[in-house]
Amino acid sequence: MPDTHNATRGAPSDTRRRIPALTDMTLADLPPRIGLLPLAGTILLPQGQLPLTIFEPRYLTLLEDCLTQHRLIGIIQPSEAACYGDMNPPLESVGTLGRVTSFMEQESGQFFITLTGVCRFRLLQDQLTDRGWREGRINTMPFSHDLLESPSLNLDRKDFATVLQYYNERHAIPINWDNLKKLDDDTLLSMLTMLLPFPADVKQKLLECPDLTERASLLLDELSR
Repeated sequence: MPDTHNATRGAPSDTRRRIPALTDMTLADLPPRIGLLPLAGTILLPQGQLPLTIFEPRYLTLLEDCLTQHRLIGIIQPSEAACYGDMNPPLESVGTLGRVTSFMEQESGQFFITLTGVCRFRLLQDQLTDRGWREGRINTMPFSHDLLESPSLNLDRKDFATVLQYYNERHAIPINWDNLKKLDDDTLLSMLTMLLPFPADVKQKLLECPDLTERASLLLDELSR
């Protein structure tokens, strides 16, 4: 009988990662089609982190499918033309690819996951799959700079704190000021843009800003309203 154990042991192994490290991803690693998770009033920015609870059957299958492939999901908002209760509403033209960087299954069958933003995309077309979730044909080329290290911001923290305090007084948002002081400018901008309860159209404008400087300017304007 041939020594299959030794044959296997002697065979060269391929230890290359099938999925590149998050910081090593390039446009070539991004698929032209992606499963879409529409979320009203929610955006994901490149390098931002979005915790989600997945419980709808169609999105559980989406998660299962993406975990066996590239671990990427497209986060995108329904458009303003969407009707309340529409199961497959029209979508905005720009969303963000998020990579599943952590997930935990509960006894109930739902999943707690964290998506880390990779790159924005332009939605060209979408269709309903036989698995129940929507698949989008996308173009990431216009946002290739999302994969590069951005020039650091230089926020005027004093002015920023003033308008944020003004916003907080009007909206009673719980803010941990000590923690905010510890964040660098880029992280602070990303966190506030994603977490503050702006209207969906404002969130979309913030998402589509071409660079961090313009996003910071728009955020300050919205905080001052």
